[in-house]
Amino acid sequence: MSSAARKDDGRSKDVVPEILVDPSGKRYMKGRFLGKGGFAKCYELTDLDSKEVFAGKIVSKSLLVKQHQKDKMAQEIAIHRELNHRHVVQFRSFFEDSDNVYIVLELCRRRSLMELHKRRKAITEPEARYFVKQVVTACQYLHHNKVIHRDLKLGNLFINDEMEIKIGDFGLATKVGYDGERKRTLCGTPNYIAPEVLCKKGHSFEVDIWSLGCILYTLLVGKPPFETSCLRDTYMKIKKNEYNIPSRVSLPARNLIAKMLKADPTDRPSIDQIMEEEFFSSGYLPSNLPTSCLTMAPRFDTLYKSEGLHRKPLLEINDMRPQTADPTKREMEKKESERAQMKGSESQDNWLTDLCGQLSAVVAAKPGEKICIQDDDAIDPACVPIYWVSKWVDYSDKYGLGYQLCDNSVGVLFNDSTRLILLANGENTQYIERDGTEHYHTLRAFPENLTKKVTLLKYFRNYMNEHLLKAGANMTPRESDQIARLPFLRTWFRTRSAMVLQLSNGTVQINFFSDHTKIILCPLMAAVTYIDEKRDTTTYRLNLIEKFGCSKELSGRLRYARSMVERLLTTKSGSVRGRSAAS
Repeated sequence: MSSAARKDDGRSKDVVPEILVDPSGKRYMKGRFLGKGGFAKCYELTDLDSKEVFAGKIVSKSLLVKQHQKDKMAQEIAIHRELNHRHVVQFRSFFEDSDNVYIVLELCRRRSLMELHKRRKAITEPEARYFVKQVVTACQYLHHNKVIHRDLKLGNLFINDEMEIKIGDFGLATKVGYDGERKRTLCGTPNYIAPEVLCKKGHSFEVDIWSLGCILYTLLVGKPPFETSCLRDTYMKIKKNEYNIPSRVSLPARNLIAKMLKADPTDRPSIDQIMEEEFFSSGYLPSNLPTSCLTMAPRFDTLYKSEGLHRKPLLEINDMRPQTADPTKREMEKKESERAQMKGSESQDNWLTDLCGQLSAVVAAKPGEKICIQDDDAIDPACVPIYWVSKWVDYSDKYGLGYQLCDNSVGVLFNDSTRLILLANGENTQYIERDGTEHYHTLRAFPENLTKKVTLLKYFRNYMNEHLLKAGANMTPRESDQIARLPFLRTWFRTRSAMVLQLSNGTVQINFFSDHTKIILCPLMAAVTYIDEKRDTTTYRLNLIEKFGCSKELSGRLRYARSMVERLLTTKSGSVRGRSAAS
């Protein structure tokens, strides 16, 4: 089937029943749409007896016409149903009716490493160590059970509520029938595909090792090792083994990547040998990660000690080598911190420029005049924002603007351009000076000069809890959130029509006064989330709105958003807040 034909069929109006019944009589209720890819659409499925929520992968039989398509589907089910590992998406069951095949799977609400990568680009080495070790552990299990995944990539590494990795999507997986067997199928994803697959030399477990090398490189560098703007050039670089590892990547990480990306598959380490590599033992390995790392780097600083709360010192943020009192090194660290702050400011301007361009393209397409496709082609739940402002109170005539994020954390942007944030656990605080320097304390132990600001933070928190309704769902606090670094309110202004808020992770939020609707814009995901009058929330990709259209209501709000982003661009970081102005 051609890609064009598949795309058209993917938008066919195949009906998925509201209640699904498997052969045993177990009933599932279809819930939120989770996304689509290839031949499948995914929805939340709730077991009506146990109330457990799963992910339902639903494939229309109209797309399984040819025998090889049916065989591929059957092989995916046969392989996945036999797997049982902590870091593999749990297979629950499968069944079919006259229209569809249904696969019931473990639900991973935090999406995948692909969305984290889009928001963060390069992540810290402790995070990469944490994620990749879990993937290696899962691959050990797969390889010991003679399974080659053959499509390991960020988008197939799913994340659950506990921020644990789960390998999923076994559509290209295969089983090795005997020692030394070489598979011949040309399969994989361009940026992760091994040279022996491209050259059709026959392949085995080593293709997964190659993909792991690409994954580690992408997490640490911020882009895949062989990525180009042209598929042919990417394949040529893979065949020639042309890539470069930046010097900022630690030596143990560089060594491991180089070993996994050996052109000759027989030169690559086995999955068991990878686990013994220095990269996993030489640096800090977090036992867990906060939800906030989906959008912001965690804090791996030396944590506080306060009454009843004792933490061992964590190590520095990059390779986590033991800290030293060397003054030269300390000066280098200070300069690195200053460069990071400047880079953060530049990123904000770049994000606003990108967002302005994205909105301009959408507005020029006049999406409100197009006939919306009923299948909601522009919807992409994977782009849903991690944080947004759920409450705010303007007391800027005296002190500043107080706000609450969707996870119940509370912040104040004071009139002197400093910021104070109380995490959702109600204990840890983050104080940010005018120049961006961060300090971490608790609500019980903080410097005396912050007494007034802590008192005001509590006042804002209590006022919002007692008097304001909350928009959006809660995020459940976790122990690891103590090392969270939350996005803070960077700037805001209000017009006659709306409140405009910009967070430090690039998110721009506009709350409309007349009907209490909201739009949340993310330049990194190139997406908009619309919260309507009924408080129903839908996330769209901007380029798909441009292509397929949207409601007149959303179209009008996007036009308004473009003018507000233009205003943010003209003020940039020069002003913390704006006074009331005409819309």
